[in-house]
Amino acid sequence: MISSQIIQTSIEELKAITKVDFGVYDTSGNLVASTMDMEKVDAGLVLGFAKSPADSQIIGAQHLLKVLDEGEVLYILVARGLNDDVYMVGKIAVCQLQNLIIAYKERYDRNNFFQNLLLDNLLLVDIYNRAKKLHIEVSAPRAVFLIEARQEKDGIATELLKGMFLSQSGDYITAVDESSIILIKSLEGACTQAVLEHIANTILDMLNTEAMLSAKVAYGTVVKELKDVSKSYKEAKMALDVGKIFYAEKNVAAYSTLGIGRLIYQLPVNLCRIFIQEIFGDDIPEELDDEMLTTINKFFENNLNVSETSRQLFVHRNTLVYRIEKLQKSTGLDIRTFDDALTFKIALMVVNYMKYLDAEKHS
Repeated sequence: MISSQIIQTSIEELKAITKVDFGVYDTSGNLVASTMDMEKVDAGLVLGFAKSPADSQIIGAQHLLKVLDEGEVLYILVARGLNDDVYMVGKIAVCQLQNLIIAYKERYDRNNFFQNLLLDNLLLVDIYNRAKKLHIEVSAPRAVFLIEARQEKDGIATELLKGMFLSQSGDYITAVDESSIILIKSLEGACTQAVLEHIANTILDMLNTEAMLSAKVAYGTVVKELKDVSKSYKEAKMALDVGKIFYAEKNVAAYSTLGIGRLIYQLPVNLCRIFIQEIFGDDIPEELDDEMLTTINKFFENNLNVSETSRQLFVHRNTLVYRIEKLQKSTGLDIRTFDDALTFKIALMVVNYMKYLDAEKHS
């Protein structure tokens, strides 16, 4: 339903051009918007006209006209003026209001359509039928971006994104919950990983500079058909969750680059517990200090190269070896060997995943 403010603005603009006054009533006889004092209009006359079969009625200097929506009376427009063209101006006002109704209804229907599409609430035949009715391209490359903006107030992030990605270009902004914003991005040309990464970083930069908002962006793979948009959405949702658990330092997460984190995320928790028990026994490392974690991560980044890691950490080679041996003593794993390094990396990720699950359970 159109807001009364939009109707008010519309009839005020018409009055400025035509010098004709307008009043808009609902079918219960309540005044919705007006450009003049409409107290003199009898609500009973408005109600009677709304129920009559006539499309228009003249009462003194006032012309009453019906505003229809798919054949049903939605509003009664009252046009009042001294010139002879009041009726024609009233008809123009009715056309404008009916076009506004169609535009806002289509906008609502599109939002509703995409929400149900993302949640897999539509049959295949309904997807194609409704897409045709809403003038949405069925076969076009698209990718879903999920934006989680922290400390967002009053929908600022949503409005900024709507200004950046226009529906005229085939882009749609929606949401299925209060935690994140969904961008269904229409793509052209080469839909490479670099293009998607650039879009994600552009969103981050815009939210940071325009609204001073810290955000995380995740995106799924490119799909060619409208029916597969929900697949890209599920991938983006998984990328956002996996990114928070295993790659917390990154603000952009792509489904196609989640690596082993995606595999662990899909494992049943009981298998994770068995795996951790087999690796560490009863001595599961609950917390590793920052120094040890930094050492381990830098060692992995440098492909288990002791000399390069010690150089980048600005520590003596023997100090680094001491830390590695200390870790070996507490866990039984020597991360200088590939097999133990791989086992420890996976085990550490599984531990983080289990901690995340426990935190979610108690939140």
